[in-house]
Amino acid sequence: MEPVVEVGGEVVIYAPHLEVVSPVHGKYIYEVGYHILPYFLRDWDRYKHVPLGVLAHSTHVRGSGVIVDGAEKANVKVTLASKISAADGARLNLGYLDPASIDPADWQNREDEGILYVAKAGEKLYKVRS
Repeated sequence: MEPVVEVGGEVVIYAPHLEVVSPVHGKYIYEVGYHILPYFLRDWDRYKHVPLGVLAHSTHVRGSGVIVDGAEKANVKVTLASKISAADGARLNLGYLDPASIDPADWQNREDEGILYVAKAGEKLYKVRS
């Protein structure tokens, strides 16, 4: 969803059913977390043992950004609203929102406020208009 979010915005992944990051690659994802591509490239030797599909997944979730004075500066904040704990979210470099605090209906039809609700977001492509 990053292409539809302006720099400095936020993507909330509402997945109240989600209990684990990945039953197959979770070990690696917890090892590296979610980061922008330059994060991995600046210290490639540290991450070269991680399957490339895991690194690609990490950067696709986290989105784009830059390294400024050695610090990662992602273009958007990514927040997870799931059964994955706030502590694990922080460990993964993701924000946390309690899914029980969300009523999806409250997020719908608010485009004029800068809020876009996208059901089944992985099935459609969007982009910010210039």
